[in-house]
Amino acid sequence: MVENTLTWALLAGYGGLLFYLVRQTTPDKVTPPEFFEGQSSTGQAPGLWLLVASAAISWIFAKSIDNAASLGQTFGVLGGIGYAIYYLSFVTAAIALYFIRTRGGFRSIPEFLVSKYGRVCSRLFLLAIAIRLLNEVWSNTKVFSLYFGPEGSPGYWIAAAVVTAFTVYYTLLGGLRSSLLTDGAQMVLASVLLVVILATVGPGLVREGLPVVDADTRSGALTFCALAFVQIFSYPFHDPVMTDRAFITGPRTMFKGFIWAGLLSGGFIFLFSSVGLYARAVGAEGSPSLSVPALFGLPMLLVFNAIMLTSAGSTLDSTFSSTAKVGARDWFHRKGAPTEGQARLGRWWIIAIALLGNVPLLSIYMGDRVGPAIILATTISGTMVMGLAPIFLLAFLPRAGALSFHLAFWPGMIFGVLRVAENVMGAPIFPAWMSLGTGRYAVDLGVNIYGLLLCTAGYLLGAWLGSLGAKQTSEKEFS
Repeated sequence: MVENTLTWALLAGYGGLLFYLVRQTTPDKVTPPEFFEGQSSTGQAPGLWLLVASAAISWIFAKSIDNAASLGQTFGVLGGIGYAIYYLSFVTAAIALYFIRTRGGFRSIPEFLVSKYGRVCSRLFLLAIAIRLLNEVWSNTKVFSLYFGPEGSPGYWIAAAVVTAFTVYYTLLGGLRSSLLTDGAQMVLASVLLVVILATVGPGLVREGLPVVDADTRSGALTFCALAFVQIFSYPFHDPVMTDRAFITGPRTMFKGFIWAGLLSGGFIFLFSSVGLYARAVGAEGSPSLSVPALFGLPMLLVFNAIMLTSAGSTLDSTFSSTAKVGARDWFHRKGAPTEGQARLGRWWIIAIALLGNVPLLSIYMGDRVGPAIILATTISGTMVMGLAPIFLLAFLPRAGALSFHLAFWPGMIFGVLRVAENVMGAPIFPAWMSLGTGRYAVDLGVNIYGLLLCTAGYLLGAWLGSLGAKQTSEKEFS
């Protein structure tokens, strides 16, 4: 009874703190540039460290924290390193988007895609990232709601509804500006909580020693590390939570900010994986994000609850503000200064994603096969967007156009869907020779490496055919 009361009191305190922050920093009516671009009331772009804090905490989402602990428990130190490798995505994005901005003068990714590949390709891209945005909602609400009750219990559903509704409220009020300002506070709070967690599990790890894994587990961990490294060349481009922040400051500020954000968020994730190391060292069973705090009692359970709330809230508000921009500006390829009408439409999209994004939580009532299939179908984005690597990283090729886009984009989509079908049916689709490495991630590594090579070859083929067609046209005109 005491635990339940304190857990809900923590949620109320968290909400009250953010409500006070939002009311103190956000006017009753923000301008469209504040809503979509995060500008201050005087029209200034966010500073370097606000960008760093916002970009970093937006990628320290509740599901990633839970994954880091689980991978540490499964693979030992290499599990944390492998998951931290994903945060090198900030470096990939920083380099590619810096050149897109400075050489092309583009103000958003959709604007770049329309110019380079055409409107159809841009909208295909936006549909792909819509899946990512939907995935961000349910995956975060699910993780923190489990601290308020078992999946499907009244406490679980109430927590999901309350946090979602509260985050919708302040994002409707200030859009990206509210997201940036709350992100700064959430980054500070999450860092303090991480220090508390490390101070708690650290002595136990020193006493027990880092867990030793056998050769097969180590090989499986290295396979996962390789998978993470392969995916950083495509993964960042389908995350508007990251890429929207690449266009709200000057290019140099963005570049420095993204490098710092990658170091901070990747370091945070690696350090949090020590929770999984502790669970493995002491033989704790189940999810380490739940089992480890239970070993230390109520105070530590509240700390874990708070860090999950903080990370989930920071990702949710960023997801909502990105959805507003996708629905009100990017889909219609609108350029120029944002308008009040676009802000109104964006607010309706925030409400829509909050409702639709939580629908997969209902899958627990749909049976042992249907429910997991629905969840799995929303998590294929890491593989299905492998074709984005050549689309962005080889965009400097002058003759690469819509054909190159399609020849890179669709193989990745097909591979991702087939990978989901494999898991749903429980029967292999990809031949055994495609597996690379060992363990549960061997098939994924093979699919991603061979798939990326195929997507890149398709892109280059499209560019070659484009240059060939241009040459033939030129010869005809000359004759």
